Amino acid sequence: MLCGVDEAGRGPVIGPMVVAALSVKSDTVLKELGVRDSKRLTPARREVLAESISQVAEIEIAIIQPEDIDELTQRISLNELEIRTFAKLIDKLHAEVVYVDACESDERAFTLKLMARLSYRPRLICENQADDTYPVVSAASIIAKTRRDAIVREIEAELGQPIGSGYPHDPITKAFLEKWIKDKRCAPPHTRKCWATTKRALSLANTTKLDDW
Repeated sequence: MLCGVDEAGRGPVIGPMVVAALSVKSDTVLKELGVRDSKRLTPARREVLAESISQVAEIEIAIIQPEDIDELTQRISLNELEIRTFAKLIDKLHAEVVYVDACESDERAFTLKLMARLSYRPRLICENQADDTYPVVSAASIIAKTRRDAIVREIEAELGQPIGSGYPHDPITKAFLEKWIKDKRCAPPHTRKCWATTKRALSLANTTKLDDW
């Protein structure tokens, strides 16, 4: 069995990080589906591929909520949080060969850290941009991305206004966050309060200005 692992939502200020792992007997079927790194696909194409992938692969997903990221990253790094989550999903699938999109530039060090967290010893291949190289990782990236996108749309419906992609560089996300904090003097639900983007917006909103008096 082959396993691929990737995440979506490492950097956003709003919404969870989603980690997906999947296993298949052969990646031939994934190649035939035309899987690619999810960032190179349109949302509509990702949706179609995600449905096809779910029919041919065994899938495990972990959703790490913003409040959990806030709490856990007080004690461990985001990289370590990813490694622990990757290991849990890999252990569930227990494939003989595992391909992982490494979240650290030192691929060898990352591989050793992840191997140390596993309950067994597969053939473990961890590379940067693995989602652009190995079909099983591309497929995992598609599953993770579509799940996170669906959650972001659910958050948007809950809050009743556009929030964009949730990434700090998104103008819609930035405008939403700044207006919410300015009006309510608190971070919106589903926001990572430990992120610098949130802290800056809160600091700006809560700074008393002379013209407020």
